[in-house]
Amino acid sequence: MKNFKYIVIFLAIIYGQSSFSKSFSENDPNRIVNEMVLEIEKIQSNYNNQYSFLYDQLFELNKNLILEKKTEKRVDLLVQKDLLKNEIEQLKIDTNTDISKVRYIKGLQIIKILYEKILSLDHHFASVRTFSEISKISNPNQYPEFEKMRELVKTKKDKKAGFDLTTLLGANPYISVINTFSNLLVSGLTKEEKDAEIQKIDCILDFTIRMQNDLNTIYFETAYLQSSNQGIKDNLETLFKDFTKPINYTTSIKECRNQDDWDAVNSKLNAFVEQIKKGTPQKQLKMQIDLEFPIDRLIQFITQYNNFITEGEKFYQKFGIILNSYENEKQCESKLPIEYKKLKDDINVAIEKFNIAYKPVEINGTKMKEILYGINEFE
Repeated sequence: MKNFKYIVIFLAIIYGQSSFSKSFSENDPNRIVNEMVLEIEKIQSNYNNQYSFLYDQLFELNKNLILEKKTEKRVDLLVQKDLLKNEIEQLKIDTNTDISKVRYIKGLQIIKILYEKILSLDHHFASVRTFSEISKISNPNQYPEFEKMRELVKTKKDKKAGFDLTTLLGANPYISVINTFSNLLVSGLTKEEKDAEIQKIDCILDFTIRMQNDLNTIYFETAYLQSSNQGIKDNLETLFKDFTKPINYTTSIKECRNQDDWDAVNSKLNAFVEQIKKGTPQKQLKMQIDLEFPIDRLIQFITQYNNFITEGEKFYQKFGIILNSYENEKQCESKLPIEYKKLKDDINVAIEKFNIAYKPVEINGTKMKEILYGINEFE
């Protein structure tokens, strides 16, 4: 069996399933991995009885060969031994084939589920950056109250002492605030009027000045996560191409998903199974070698996905700490932008999703071996 130890044959549908659309009904890759492990163990248990019976026969034949003196009888025993060894080798091939059926289908199930999760993550990152409009809520120029004050000061300022900003400098939040306060000081407003105007915008200025860098950090780090997610999506699309290349399925996973083309994948697999059955041992081995690489790539991709999810969760925990760090939140609660509160809610939901909806795939230890090779004590 050593010759077959690292052989991965990915063949057909598991236990009478009629199409991929049915087998892809699950949405938890960990459940798929657990199902795969249980199904492989069941296959091994079923075959172990047959192995035990054949090896017992082989033991008896070897014992008889040692005791037998007659040449004719020894020849007959040797013939029986060769036939028995061939039967054992065929049983090993059958074992590998059945295990490989499970690994192939479960591998594709995992690929499809992770593709949906990655698409969902991409939508999530985009919605956080778009809806929250982080660059706006961190800029006092975007608040109507501050804009009204700017216009008021502009009309009341001392034209000799004050100054106007260019459009470029006026868009800079820091310079805009400095300019507005400078003009306020030399404006024709009374002290009481100045105090009243400042009270209207004190929370806005305090929030935007204190939180601007932190909010921009969330914006750009979310952009980084979205870019990383795109890279992972590209890798998964390449993985699907490698995974289905041996069975001569050439449609991309994006098109396959959009067209719900999983039945076509099923047909390609059935055709591949027939080629295996009709092939010579040399051809079978070549086809098996062609199919070894994709399963290794799947493990590599799962590791990459797991690392990204773990990293993403840490980023969002950091975002949560940042958003909860505004020390005057209670005092200014009524004046804070709705987008800020919504962003905090979105971050909390995202952390929960990273723990549940996007959680890493558990493939350590025994499960890793099951996916890579299957396990057979007779190997």
